[in-house]
Amino acid sequence: MKTRREILQSLAAAALPAPAAEQHSFGIQGDRFVLDGKPFVVRSGEMHYARISREYWRDRMKKMRSMGLNTLCMYSFWNLHEPRPGVYDFSGNLDIAAFIRTAQEEGLWVIVRPGPYSCAEWEFGGFPAWLMRDPDIRVRTTDPKFLEPARRYMKRLLAEVAPLVIARGGPVIMMQVENEYGSFGADKVYLDAIRRIFTDNHVGVLLYTADGSEAKMLAGGTLPTLASVINFGGAPQKEFENFARFRQGVPRMCGEYWVGWFDHWGEKHHTGDNKVHLAGIDWMLERNIGFNLYMVHGGTSFGFMNGANFATVGKGYEPTVTSYDYDSPIDEAGGIAPKFELYRNVIKKHLAPGETLPPLPAPLPRIEIPRVELKETAALRQLLGKPVESERPLKFEELGQDYGFVLYRTRARKAGKARLEVTELRDYGVVFEGGRRLGSIDRRLLQTGLDVTLTGEGPLEILVENMGRINFGPKLLEDRKGITERVTLDGEAVTGWAMYSLPLATLDGLRFSERRAGAPAFHRGYFELAATGDTFIDMRGWGKGLVWVNGRNLGRHWSVGPQRSLYCPGVWLKKGRNEVVVLELEDGGARSVAGLKAAVRDA
Repeated sequence: MKTRREILQSLAAAALPAPAAEQHSFGIQGDRFVLDGKPFVVRSGEMHYARISREYWRDRMKKMRSMGLNTLCMYSFWNLHEPRPGVYDFSGNLDIAAFIRTAQEEGLWVIVRPGPYSCAEWEFGGFPAWLMRDPDIRVRTTDPKFLEPARRYMKRLLAEVAPLVIARGGPVIMMQVENEYGSFGADKVYLDAIRRIFTDNHVGVLLYTADGSEAKMLAGGTLPTLASVINFGGAPQKEFENFARFRQGVPRMCGEYWVGWFDHWGEKHHTGDNKVHLAGIDWMLERNIGFNLYMVHGGTSFGFMNGANFATVGKGYEPTVTSYDYDSPIDEAGGIAPKFELYRNVIKKHLAPGETLPPLPAPLPRIEIPRVELKETAALRQLLGKPVESERPLKFEELGQDYGFVLYRTRARKAGKARLEVTELRDYGVVFEGGRRLGSIDRRLLQTGLDVTLTGEGPLEILVENMGRINFGPKLLEDRKGITERVTLDGEAVTGWAMYSLPLATLDGLRFSERRAGAPAFHRGYFELAATGDTFIDMRGWGKGLVWVNGRNLGRHWSVGPQRSLYCPGVWLKKGRNEVVVLELEDGGARSVAGLKAAVRDA
């Protein structure tokens, strides 16, 4: 273990240059963070701009300040900012600079976690799916096929953020290098290469790493020249005792204090233990230990942006639901959860003399939408374009496709009963013969095939859905999508495939009618509004698919729960006529929706 003197010398070397008189400064003195030369305790909350409509950023920030927080912590997601190699997007909801400036206007300091790896239960941990088109790439390593695109992206991202660091008059006080790398590996050459991206681009701000408090994680995920924080969700005393065995005489901070948890499809809804978390906040503030509430406001992983986990024992693949509510003090729609006041009261006990908390802003309107019958339908097959043909089935990445569905089609070569096996299907497949549904294959349930009865008359089809790439752990290195190896019938390989990409980035081209189309199909209806407001689309009674409102993809619905509704921001609605479209992969069941003022979840 390094001595206190060695660590302080290393941290001092990374400190900011002396700021101009009219500017602020942030750094380290001894075992404290200091702002303008005075001890500063970071009271932070995590919130991600990509998970919140831009029109609501300021509302959520005002609520953070009212709760007693002085800092906002944020991830950025590479896959949104660089959707195609060399094509960057920092506009609209992805305007990271505007997000940071808004935080400053609301009196918040900012901690930026730019990646390139994020995790955050986000698709592929924030990495762009196009990286996986190279079959040999190794993300989070020194592989130049990964590191060079990462450098280019980070240079472009840091050009947005660097002008907003505290030494230049902005609110950014810290930036994180990589993310929980000690939970993945221990390659210090790689970790230092990521650090050098920051220094090469002259960000001029305090850099840090974040890991669990276990010795192996801290040893693998930290660098001696950088500050180190730890992430956890329970009682903090033991966590910081672990940290003290690694470093002493340095600032202590919980980089992610997990006040709730996320949900996987088919599991119970998770909630946090308020008694433990409130006591933990109190304990840390009594000792001038900083923290970051993860999440103070979770928001929503709209569209196809949910990630997944992989359990090494038992279940295997675990896709995350669309909602990222996280049982946060500020709920998914920006409402004040019952726990909000409890957190506020604990923080108020530790305010500096003369420090007061601003009042809460007025609540945003929520509305109910009477039940809407979706009378018009359109078959998913209407969107089939020109196929790619191959003797073997091709992965999404080989087809140049990132998200959505692929329809795999071949001629059925036999009639009668047979065993269909897919090695390996990722992640959910529906099997058809001649348009007749034969069953489904669910990677989540460790299913690899099904028994079928074939007529031999129609094409054999497998519609495969990417349910979200793994975002954490070693399996993210290999989570390519689709039919990733082969298909057999009674052990005999099936060849001669035509593959149709269905990214569903737009629904243009669908021709709806009141003639009922068999699954998979889109169902459309309309509703009139005299006034807009946030709402939750009630999906109870439906099977599996996605929902669009006024052309915006709200995310996935699935009867396995625990999520039973989808959040629709009021700013995505309009006075007058609104459109709702539901993709349903299953026959029968509900064909109507309603809007509710509160989310619906299984207990």
